[in-house]
Amino acid sequence: MAESAAIRVEGLGILFRRNRRGRRSLKDLFAGTSRRSRPGEFWALRDVSFDVRPGESIGVVGRNGQGKSTLLKLVAGVLLPDEGSVAVNGGVAPLIEITGGFVGDLTVRENVRLTAGLHGMSRAEVNRRFDDIIDFAELAESVDTPYKHLSNGMKVRLAFSVVSQLEEPILLVDEVLAVGDKAFREKCYKRIDELLAEGRTLFFVSHNEKDLRRFCTRGLYLDKGRLALDAPIGDVLDRYNADYNAG
Repeated sequence: MAESAAIRVEGLGILFRRNRRGRRSLKDLFAGTSRRSRPGEFWALRDVSFDVRPGESIGVVGRNGQGKSTLLKLVAGVLLPDEGSVAVNGGVAPLIEITGGFVGDLTVRENVRLTAGLHGMSRAEVNRRFDDIIDFAELAESVDTPYKHLSNGMKVRLAFSVVSQLEEPILLVDEVLAVGDKAFREKCYKRIDELLAEGRTLFFVSHNEKDLRRFCTRGLYLDKGRLALDAPIGDVLDRYNADYNAG
């Protein structure tokens, strides 16, 4: 990958089934052949190509079901493409399905250590950042409470706090700012501002136009699984709104 690209997506396509993820056969995987859709299958994304430079803030927009979250999961490595490729230059801090990976019977303290470790933090790093994680999440009084007894809002605060402490250069965000109360959302905004000021790369999926304009300089508009427009975020939102209003 060229040194200037933090993320490079080339000819990307992924095939889904109506009831579950369509998977390639072993022959396809080893031979590198692409798949044609069969009855009951559809291309969630196809022929998508773009580069993201280090330090860029990219907003991904489109109606529900157009492939936005799927694209984010492909960049994160959660899903594998059926066509094309995704190359990521550096580690990622994924704010995707944010409460996933936590264990209900473990305490908040145990979950912080487990989850941070799974994201690549060393034990020394976890110890050094532990108080900051708990303070940001506002869970000092619940640190020895089993995770399953937390409210949904407390779970989201904890998850955001852990992932936002990662030092990875690329931040992947999927609608996480739509959750939590107003005060906590403002804390999230400030934290993302801090990360961007450090030169992090942001890849942000959202329906919130205000958030997209605040954080992003460039936009990708997905329509029917294809990249309809790659342009400054204002132009992308204008095009998306025009299409939406036109029905």
